[in-house]
Amino acid sequence: MTEREIPEQYLEGYAHILTEVAATGRRLTRDEIVSRRTLGERAAEAGFGLRSLVGAHLSAAREAWPRAADSADGALAAVQQVVDAFAEGYERAQRMAVRQEEAARREFIDDLLYGRSDLGRLAERAERFGLRLSHAHAVAVARGPIAYDDGDPVPRQVERALISRFGDRSILLTTKDGRLLCIAPGHQGEVLTHFAKQAHAATDGGQVAIGRAQSGAGGVVQSYEEALSTLEFAERLGLDDPVLRAADLLVYPVLARDRQAMADLVHNTLGPLTTARGGAQPLLDTLGAYFDAGCVAAEAARRLSLSVRALTYRLERIHKLTGADPSDPSHRYMLQTAVIGARLLDWPAGER
Repeated sequence: MTEREIPEQYLEGYAHILTEVAATGRRLTRDEIVSRRTLGERAAEAGFGLRSLVGAHLSAAREAWPRAADSADGALAAVQQVVDAFAEGYERAQRMAVRQEEAARREFIDDLLYGRSDLGRLAERAERFGLRLSHAHAVAVARGPIAYDDGDPVPRQVERALISRFGDRSILLTTKDGRLLCIAPGHQGEVLTHFAKQAHAATDGGQVAIGRAQSGAGGVVQSYEEALSTLEFAERLGLDDPVLRAADLLVYPVLARDRQAMADLVHNTLGPLTTARGGAQPLLDTLGAYFDAGCVAAEAARRLSLSVRALTYRLERIHKLTGADPSDPSHRYMLQTAVIGARLLDWPAGER
């Protein structure tokens, strides 16, 4: 802020107080201290810098300085009390302004992510925080081992890394429900990529999902919900990639859209595995590892800590129980889709 001349109104009564206190040796009264605090608050609200205000008080003290040498100590004590009370009021107004700004920011973020409020009004408020909702935006969501709030070290660390690399660039970084969020223009994919890298490191290996870019205020909500869904699918499916892009995982929402059809496929295809000794889970894990390994038996066996012979025996057992051969391309798609469905439905554990 450019330095401005401090109006006399913020020094009202100061010279009189200084003169009287120096002459009598008394301390400031309670009313005088309250009046200084009030002037400090008003000066802060008017946007004057504290350094300039303190300088104005010192200049005024020089002009009103008592000429009697024996009154110097009292005058200095009065200056100290005045400046201290004034600065206290100033800082109180600043804290209040910060709290109001934080409350307004949080209210805006809640309205934006829940799709509340009038869209026109929401767009106006968005510009205050650097977003132009007429453009497309994408949202990245990061989760770590603990919940995070805006003032925590981890969000601040990630924010510093983003600002040092990109400046403000219409980026909004915040937290929601304990997760880190980054909202960025849809054409600036490098911003969310960098956010994902920084958030993964700052959260000690946390996972990040990036939604697709969508237009308008409703697009931010869509991208946010898409990123959340991607994290949920990753948890159910056991996907441990540090960064997940919703655009690469669209098959899972499609499969989960008709829950009843998926449940029928799982029961009809994998239901016979429940009759196996030890239950369905070991054979289900075998199928999952086999498909995740690209149907390479040796790699699947390594992942399960089994011998290739033991793995082959399990695959043969699955074929016998279900009538579907995992090594047969004509059966493989049905089995793999059923395994994905079992993970999404938490089958068979979810039926207990």
